Amino acid sequence: MSNENEIYLGGGKNIMMAKSQLVKCQEILTLMTPNDGAIQLNVKIEADFDQIPEKYQEVFLNMVSAKYLKTTSFGDNPFSMCLPTPKKKWYQFWKKDI
Repeated sequence: MSNENEIYLGGGKNIMMAKSQLVKCQEILTLMTPNDGAIQLNVKIEADFDQIPEKYQEVFLNMVSAKYLKTTSFGDNPFSMCLPTPKKKWYQFWKKDI
């Protein structure tokens, strides 16, 4: 039985590699002090999206970026799977979306 995660190294040695979809957020915070000048703190946040179904990954990515980077891109990029709500005319406010 073939396992696509198993790599044959030769000489009877194999290594198991599991796929991973790591998402990393990085931000540098700077503190300006009167005596010591600028002091920087490098903040890194890492999330493993491997167990998240692909159709929900963009939503989770936007949740992470909203929480830690204070920005989102729901429907604002060409790769977005999130569809904006359809626009209605002012006189169609009572119509139900289909």
